[in-house]
Amino acid sequence: MTKTTQTSLFKKIGAPLYWVLLFIMIFPFDLVFGEEYHFISPPVALFLGLAFAFIFGIPYPTFNKKLSKYLLQASVVGLGFGMNLQKSLQSGADGMLFTIVSVIGVMIIGVLLGRYMKIQEKTSYLISSGTAICGGSAIAAVGPVLKANQNEMAVSLGVIFILNAIALFIFPPMGHFFGLNQEQFGTWAAIAIHDTSSVVGAGAAFDQMYFPGSTKACDLATLIKCTRALWIIPLAFFSMWFFRNKQGGEGKAKISIPWFILLFVVAMIINTYTPESAMSVMGPIYNGLVIAAKKALVAVLFAIGASLSLNVIKQVGVKPLIQAITLWVAIGATSLFVVIETIN
Repeated sequence: MTKTTQTSLFKKIGAPLYWVLLFIMIFPFDLVFGEEYHFISPPVALFLGLAFAFIFGIPYPTFNKKLSKYLLQASVVGLGFGMNLQKSLQSGADGMLFTIVSVIGVMIIGVLLGRYMKIQEKTSYLISSGTAICGGSAIAAVGPVLKANQNEMAVSLGVIFILNAIALFIFPPMGHFFGLNQEQFGTWAAIAIHDTSSVVGAGAAFDQMYFPGSTKACDLATLIKCTRALWIIPLAFFSMWFFRNKQGGEGKAKISIPWFILLFVVAMIINTYTPESAMSVMGPIYNGLVIAAKKALVAVLFAIGASLSLNVIKQVGVKPLIQAITLWVAIGATSLFVVIETIN
């Protein structure tokens, strides 16, 4: 069998297999057959997506990209229906405070490191933005403001996707190794992991692996990450001002506001302030939305994994990857120390 024939065969198999795997991601095996059949966890979904992309390529790249984007947003909103606003804000106060320091610190260190390593300025700035705030969402929002070209966007997103995939696998066992409780892990994951999808996935995996029956780490990680993501807005305005002044008018572009985060807050408010007399009816509905959101998140992680092909890895380059890893280790180690010392 020639290489061309083999590639063609893989493409023919890959297209229908993609839909089969996507169906498996969202099918509620645990609800239909029992809790012991809950075997499609977030890390497993991401691994299957990665394996699929490496073997079969990406049969539906546009659909896959939109699926991961919009289904993630819907998942985050759905998770809000299972969270109490007052308790969540009280639990996440320490994480929110550290968010301010870490966002500004990572941006400054990232820009300076990029200059020292002589990385293309916009690529370095985008990687710093993705590390400081919320990964691909921050890059997608800031990129148009900088008028970054396709290669700069691809390299930045590729770096973040690689590290996100690694984070989802290593953070839950690392949290257990350091003896973190759910509140500590949720705070740490929200600060140290880039994308919202991997943050929520890591929180869910940590709960499932070490605190079965509880969702505290996942809930707190989601809350703090969504709060962190709101920094996209001031960062985008700052970026517009900075690059316009620096490059003579460049950077005038529409700013993308993460509206789904506001809907996430609305969902928490609805769940928190629904009258007790109405919870007998609304409670099961809210619970159903949370379950659907968790299943959708598994599909999101599969779609994200299926987007990370070998071509994406090859085009990243060594220097941007080193910059991203250095920033990641810095924020990961610093936030871990702060979390252990300040949160009991």
